[in-house]
Amino acid sequence: MAPRVEIRYCTQCRWLLRAGWTAQELLTTFGDTLGEVALVPQTGGVFAVYVDGELVFDRKAEGRFPEMKEVKQLVRNRVAPDMGLGHSDTPVKSKNSLAEAPLDEACPNE
Repeated sequence: MAPRVEIRYCTQCRWLLRAGWTAQELLTTFGDTLGEVALVPQTGGVFAVYVDGELVFDRKAEGRFPEMKEVKQLVRNRVAPDMGLGHSDTPVKSKNSLAEAPLDEACPNE
């Protein structure tokens, strides 16, 4: 059975566009390797990515949003470990990263 990816996002924070973009990038990158990419609306500042029910990234735990190549690497490591990601295989930056930059997207409902 092909893997299922869930992107859980906060509707109160209006993170649907971020979740949709993440889904689009994963579908474009992995094509038929994925069986489904689901957007799961939630509340309370949630932005998390699951693969077959296993949490691979949680904004609250990490204190930041993921970089897209980081999400691709985390998903690839679970669904197609031998798949090359081209430029997305370079290490994820940790200093001065856009994903770590303070965002005006704090959820008032956390």
